[in-house]
Amino acid sequence: MDLDTPGQTRTMPYLLLDHAGIHNYMACYLHHHVHNHFHHHKHIAMGFFFHSVAAGVMDHPTENPISVQGHINAKAALPKNPFGNCYCSSLLEGCADIKTLQQVHAHMVISGLDRDMLSTTKLVNMYAKFRFLVDARFVFECMPKRNVFSWNGMISGYVRDGDYEEALRIYRQMRFAGVQPDKFTFPHLLKACAGISSLHEGKMIHQHIIRIGCETDVFVGAAVVNMYAKCFVLEDARKMFEKMLHRDVVSWNAMVSGYAQNGNMNEALALFDQMLLVGMKPDQVTITCVLSACAKLEDLQLGQWIHCSVIGRGLQPDIFVYNALIDMYAKCGSVEVARELFDKMSRRDVVSWNAMIAGYAHNGCASEALGLFHEMQLAGLQCDAVTLVGLLMACAHLGVLQHGKQIHDYIIRNGSKWDVIVGNSLIDMYAKCGELIYAEIFFDKMSSKDVVSWNAMLAGYVQNGYAGKALSLFHQMQLAHVAPDLTTMVNVVSACAYLGALQQGKWIHDYVIRRGFDSDVFLETAMIDMYAKCGSIEIARRIFAKVSHRNTASWNAMISGYGMHGLGKDAIVLFSQMQETGVKPDQITFTSVLSACSHAGLVEEGWGYFHCMIQDYSITPMVKHYACMVDILGRAGHLDEAYDFIINMPLEPDASVWGALLGGCRIHCNIGLGERVAAKLFDLDPENTGCFVLMSNMYAAAGKWDGVARIRTLMKGKGLNKTPGWSLIEINNRVHEFVVGKNSHPQIEKIYAMLENLAGQMKEAGYVPDKNFALRNVEEEEKENILCSHSEKLAIAFGLINTSPGRPIQIIKNLRVCGDCHSATKFISKIVNRDIIVRDTNRFHHFKDGLCSCGDFW
Repeated sequence: MDLDTPGQTRTMPYLLLDHAGIHNYMACYLHHHVHNHFHHHKHIAMGFFFHSVAAGVMDHPTENPISVQGHINAKAALPKNPFGNCYCSSLLEGCADIKTLQQVHAHMVISGLDRDMLSTTKLVNMYAKFRFLVDARFVFECMPKRNVFSWNGMISGYVRDGDYEEALRIYRQMRFAGVQPDKFTFPHLLKACAGISSLHEGKMIHQHIIRIGCETDVFVGAAVVNMYAKCFVLEDARKMFEKMLHRDVVSWNAMVSGYAQNGNMNEALALFDQMLLVGMKPDQVTITCVLSACAKLEDLQLGQWIHCSVIGRGLQPDIFVYNALIDMYAKCGSVEVARELFDKMSRRDVVSWNAMIAGYAHNGCASEALGLFHEMQLAGLQCDAVTLVGLLMACAHLGVLQHGKQIHDYIIRNGSKWDVIVGNSLIDMYAKCGELIYAEIFFDKMSSKDVVSWNAMLAGYVQNGYAGKALSLFHQMQLAHVAPDLTTMVNVVSACAYLGALQQGKWIHDYVIRRGFDSDVFLETAMIDMYAKCGSIEIARRIFAKVSHRNTASWNAMISGYGMHGLGKDAIVLFSQMQETGVKPDQITFTSVLSACSHAGLVEEGWGYFHCMIQDYSITPMVKHYACMVDILGRAGHLDEAYDFIINMPLEPDASVWGALLGGCRIHCNIGLGERVAAKLFDLDPENTGCFVLMSNMYAAAGKWDGVARIRTLMKGKGLNKTPGWSLIEINNRVHEFVVGKNSHPQIEKIYAMLENLAGQMKEAGYVPDKNFALRNVEEEEKENILCSHSEKLAIAFGLINTSPGRPIQIIKNLRVCGDCHSATKFISKIVNRDIIVRDTNRFHHFKDGLCSCGDFW
């Protein structure tokens, strides 16, 4: 039967379909069709009495307000308008879902209430509440007259949906329409400004607030504070906070979180103390913010106090506080406590799992992080980008490439969104696992890169010894107009330090000053390290003197710089100053001090600091500290004492410890002990070519060519190749590399001509080539030619050719400077009247007027 035939009555399901049809018309902005559609069925639709509908909503709040009336006689005669705007407003508030709201809207159209300001304002708010903003906007635009509540409903809807730009656009239309905002309008607008960091518009809205006298409202004031804080203008946020006559907990939270989010953790905690002093009771949001500050400061003691305070005040921790506690304990190194809290939680969300996984990764517990991820999957939780970042961080810390690739495959299989954060973590993981090719491929494939993407790739190059590529990438970053941040500059400065590229380092330093980064303690520390490693210890000293807030790392960098330049006594004096200022030395500090003692031959002082570390600072020596002590004793010739020291170590000596002793054996030509030590090294680290080469050189220097042949046979059997010696020199902001035995440089003929000329002058001055360092069983004349082709001599000759007279020459060598090159460089420095600075694998040598700063002790 044709249900549209006149005289036929539709049943309820068909009527509901008509409601859906009406909504579809409305969504397409065909308002006149809506009225036409209802006109045909008005005699049926009006059969739903309002009082029955309202009663049904109240008695059955979870049921459809319209369907409750299914038993009502649909053909009953009705008055022209069976329900007024007040009743309509009540009915709208009873809508539990969008379908019900659409049906009530349909009845409003029938009853003519779609033109009533009160009803339509409520309708706008309800559509916005359900995030059906297209529908809300349609109703809003069709309103013949709008009041401030209508505009507020539309603005709050867009803010709730995260469309901050549109919310601000509606505000501008509101102003143009001559409607005055009220105190309920401004919190939403300020949240929109905060959401897009629109400080300019935020300030204009603040001025509007002042003009109409809403600034004293506590909610408006809190919103202003929050806006300035989110726009990184903490000074204005604090001014507004101090002006507020009445502050509630939301106001305090806005200011505390503002400090925390901007990295001012100490200020956040100070304000929290002030909050307690004035008797303001913190809530869950406050506690979460303060715990976040403790986590970033790694202040475990304060974090524990806050935890106790939460319990003592009877504040029941919600899931957000639990998550913040897990994060705080994990970042402060108490990962076991974090896990206890995690296990105690009756309900966990994905943030809880993420905090625990990231906590394990942060503490180097990569296996536990991967195991927890497996538990998370068994619990049926879907991981998000933060989970994946934590897992990739764990793989990077552990260096487990296979696990990292599995996570990568998981991302691809599950169709996870390729957001930039996950992409950055993949680059970091591949780089830290030594797979730079994968890192480069993924970096190049990323369609959207942020500064963190570039930083991850820069750090990967620096960490894997490709400092030249890092500087090239920084140049590409500038061409791409990506603004660098502090992390970028630390990576670039580290690249210059690795290369010993003083000229480029100075340019980077100027760039840092121009960009306003020079007051950051981490970058200042990197600058100290860079200048020290580039041979300019005086500039490093000047930067250190200007650092206003020195942390342990700053002192360590300067002490280490003195050590590598052979200025052991300066390092000791600086360590004493560090103690006097109250800065507590750490394990790295003592490594630097012991290394300085080693380079300066300060045996007694070295023993003193080794015992000081244990007795005065309760620092348990690590293997690296024992290796430093062995190096001190070995360089000074106390080989038997060094051997006994190793035998009596409470820790199992590793290759670094035995390697330090083998170095001492080489310096003092003790082949007997050297063979015993080398045998241990061959077992401990059979793939390390360094110990094989060192032993071979000892045999060669002693003329024991059968021993050299035996070592070379061993290396060949293991598939090992000797690392070729290379030297770097920077001329006109370009780094040139010279490799022993390679003659591919375009100026090689000029270089050898320069060396031949220098050789004649050197011999006249008393130089005698030390052919023991030729390390090959060849004719005497050939040995002299071999010595002439050492990479540091090629680099020095190139520097003399390409720089003006009197200018210092600086080179970097990847191996220890041999005895012959050391002697030759002393003669060259006097003949050409130049300062020559050589950084080898152990230390700096400053050659001047025929002398070296090491005093021939290296």
